[in-house]
Amino acid sequence: MSVFLDKPCHCYDPAAWVCGTKSTRNTCENRFYVQAWTQWFDRDDASGTGDWELIADIRKENPGKLCSNPRDIEAVTLSGLSVSKAGENIFRNDLKSGFVCRNSDQPDGLCHDYKVRFSCEPDSCDNVCWTKWYNRDRPSGTGDWELLSDLIKENPGRRICVEPVYIEAATVDGEIPAIKTGESFYA
Repeated sequence: MSVFLDKPCHCYDPAAWVCGTKSTRNTCENRFYVQAWTQWFDRDDASGTGDWELIADIRKENPGKLCSNPRDIEAVTLSGLSVSKAGENIFRNDLKSGFVCRNSDQPDGLCHDYKVRFSCEPDSCDNVCWTKWYNRDRPSGTGDWELLSDLIKENPGRRICVEPVYIEAATVDGEIPAIKTGESFYA
């Protein structure tokens, strides 16, 4: 997994850091790369017919908390398991309806309790640039550890912002966004 750190231009001397140069990519040119996630929503539980985290209900119960055109949806159990790790039969998981796990679709007759969040275009990308990709570790033993503190320590003078606005991670082979791999992440 490689990590791509978003670095506000004002973290360092602006004369030494120019947005959009060869060594950076300006998020304003392609805002799809920046994912601004909403808070987690957990409006239902698995009692009754299942866990229904519907977009229409989330909007109704949380006015102004969800953008009009979300770009992605993520669902995890309240204990943090991804949908793939939970291993349940999911009825819906899309941007039109939201997330639905029906108890009747489960071998044991009961869904986990899930929470969902949505990716929206950020409000602003003014003065925001990306660093180059960093890949300091290889998956082995306990995982792939791309810690910001280690990246800063191992790359002195590389202008890695100590308080990045965004961090993007992707697989080295195929550049699949980390969020799409179905793997669990340590936070």
